[in-house]
Amino acid sequence: MTIALISLVALAALGIGMFSVRVVRSTGDFLVAARSVSPALNGASIAGEYLSLASFLGVAGLVLGSGVGVLWFPVGFTAGYLVLLVAVAAPLRRSGAYTVPDFVENRLGSPPARRLAGMAVLLIGWTYLVPQFQGAGRILERFGGVPYPLAVLLAGTLVAVTVALGGMRSATYVQAFHYAVKLFFLAVPALVLIVAVGPAGRSAAVHPERGTRFPQATTVEFHVPAVLQVRSPVTVTVDDRTAAWAPGRHPVSDGTRVRFPRGAPVPQVRGTEELGGPAWRTPLLHLPGSTHPLFQTWSLLLATVLGTVGLPHILVRLHTSSDGRAARRAVVVTLALLGLFYLAPAVYGLLGRTVVPQLYLTGPTDTVALVLPGAVLGPPWGAALSAVVAAGTYAAFLATSSGLLLVVAGGIGHDLRTGSLRDLRMTVVLGAAVGVLLALPARSLEIGVVVGWAFAISASTLCPLLLLGIWWRGLTAAGAGAGLVVGGVSAAGAAAISALGAAPAGWPRTLCLQPAAWSVPLACTVMVAVSRLGRPPAGAEDLMLAMHVPESAEPVRRGR
Repeated sequence: MTIALISLVALAALGIGMFSVRVVRSTGDFLVAARSVSPALNGASIAGEYLSLASFLGVAGLVLGSGVGVLWFPVGFTAGYLVLLVAVAAPLRRSGAYTVPDFVENRLGSPPARRLAGMAVLLIGWTYLVPQFQGAGRILERFGGVPYPLAVLLAGTLVAVTVALGGMRSATYVQAFHYAVKLFFLAVPALVLIVAVGPAGRSAAVHPERGTRFPQATTVEFHVPAVLQVRSPVTVTVDDRTAAWAPGRHPVSDGTRVRFPRGAPVPQVRGTEELGGPAWRTPLLHLPGSTHPLFQTWSLLLATVLGTVGLPHILVRLHTSSDGRAARRAVVVTLALLGLFYLAPAVYGLLGRTVVPQLYLTGPTDTVALVLPGAVLGPPWGAALSAVVAAGTYAAFLATSSGLLLVVAGGIGHDLRTGSLRDLRMTVVLGAAVGVLLALPARSLEIGVVVGWAFAISASTLCPLLLLGIWWRGLTAAGAGAGLVVGGVSAAGAAAISALGAAPAGWPRTLCLQPAAWSVPLACTVMVAVSRLGRPPAGAEDLMLAMHVPESAEPVRRGR
């Protein structure tokens, strides 16, 4: 049933793409849908694109594994649209650009600055594509029995074909359709699960000090070595041999199967927070392997709020509006739809802690939304609801990946080189291939953490460039270029060090895991300092005037 529902969602996306190909005749049609998308449709498509598989699965999994402080993720994701609404949406649309690099060249008169902005778009786009392909691969692997590499390849092929056919017009309808699919397939099952767990389950979910014991006899298979911290004596079965574990540390190797009796306390995994413990229920971010939760929380908020402002696949949507007022209205619609949706990941994470705590021991916790329905309802309804959730998450993958792949293709075919419509379609295939190749070795990374890195890179590059370019006349091409390089290298370098596990424990590891708190101020400082040494480009005042003068209102008709 799962594969049938996923196939239905995929075929619907392909059908929309094939329908849209007949009206794509120019670069403007392909990149910005001829600037003719209504605010309501645009808001729904932005919400469908923004509510990614990675953020949904990642937030739910991180709530289970790291605690309630992870709920700052959706707060930041949504709050970023307030900044976008107030400071960026209308002026950027009035600039007349197709893409962010277009805006950079128009504003600064510098082809090299345009190319640097294009490289930043590619860096953000591919970093954000990786967790999308990760999640899609895990869904097909779990429910379809497809090997992870083949599952990722299939996902990349599907989204490449969908985008190559219809471009932005196709992506707009696909993403609006997928928002409705996600709302029904993800939010409605969450309500069903809230009712199904009963009063005791709901009480345990909102009281983290409870629900730290196995609700039934549970076999846990470890796929990576781990060290378990046991706080009270427990008798377990280790690979068919009974063992009495005393309080203390107990290492388990790869492939070990441990069966815990019903009611046994869930042991703590060394290097992570205790499930339901004091740190887990503190409203601060506690990611595995890092310290200083208050710093992590502020850095995360800076990354998610400002990173939203710089996401290229969201910014390009503003250019599909007819004018600046329409762009603002689309953002308002998006805010309402985001607030409605982001309650669901918290439900899956909190209920998962009490129903399937074994995911905390083995990982990946980001499968909790897929596993939870079967654990709560059992067969056959549990399997049916899991199939619905899997189809909803796959719809989230298709919607977000379509937008990301479109801006990656635009970055290669339009921003870095002048290409025809045929070339743009070829770059879609190239962009998907690179995303697949990057996702294959990233299988073991936490999806939510990788999403955070994409937002940190965006906040450190395109966000300060846009805010200064729109609101400060003194920005120069040299300052913008220097800030892009410094911000991109610092944020992406910190993410790479974290992914490789090369940062020493303590502050160095925390600064690399959450770099926005220092990489964003550094990028802004460099942009301003270097710009102070030069002179603003000619014509900057004219473009800024065009960006900040509202569209003239329609004349008021008076009756006689």
